[in-house]
Amino acid sequence: MRTGLVAKALDDWLRPDIGAPGVEVVSTTRTGGVSTGSFAGFNIGDHVGDSNEAVQANRQMLHAQISSVSTITWLGQVHGTRVIHAPSEYEKGVEADAVWSDEPGFACAIMTADCLPVVLADIEGQCVAAAHCGWRGLAGGILKHTVEAMPVDPSRLVGWLGPAIGPSAFEVGGDVLAAFYLAEDDLAVHSIPGVANKYFLDLNILAGRQLLQLGLDPSHISGGDVCTYSEPQRFYSYRRDGETGRMVTIIHKK
Repeated sequence: MRTGLVAKALDDWLRPDIGAPGVEVVSTTRTGGVSTGSFAGFNIGDHVGDSNEAVQANRQMLHAQISSVSTITWLGQVHGTRVIHAPSEYEKGVEADAVWSDEPGFACAIMTADCLPVVLADIEGQCVAAAHCGWRGLAGGILKHTVEAMPVDPSRLVGWLGPAIGPSAFEVGGDVLAAFYLAEDDLAVHSIPGVANKYFLDLNILAGRQLLQLGLDPSHISGGDVCTYSEPQRFYSYRRDGETGRMVTIIHKK
């Protein structure tokens, strides 16, 4: 690391209390950090073209901010539905889009820049999970696979929906609606006036709906109210900027 290359966290990182004792959730923003140019701020993605030196400095600072963690699970996310267990199936860069753990010291992590990060924990704080929920993953059943992998009844899970592209910015075509079997008048769908076969889609409604269908209690689901696209100074957004960095959402047992 170059002398003077020091990353710092700012107070606007999201640290929600999701209602599970002994569980910490942290969702970073782009503020702080040492990345520059298109990646300016706290980029933790090592696959987007940023300087490796800057990414590693940011990741080291992140690690120092997460209490009692020895390993952050850096996955090779591919918009699929594979769920792994840490530590038994984890190695750095393993291709998967969700990870769960029942051991302290392992922080389940998901990188995003518009896709929806969803974290889960049982109400006693014995196991935790993080899932990468872009539209392909949601349509394919990533949340179903994640909930089914966790050794707890779904009614005893709490979930939090992190920062993602909002319902007034996520433009999709009819093919995406078809992937979810959605009608144009669904509450998650908003037609774009004067534009044929184009819609705004609400990923938060879709994810919340799936969690309810999987057995979570409505009172156990929170978040879903922060739009990455609409806050360029605070969040990276692939849809908005193309070349950009990544935030990370982390959950772990303390």
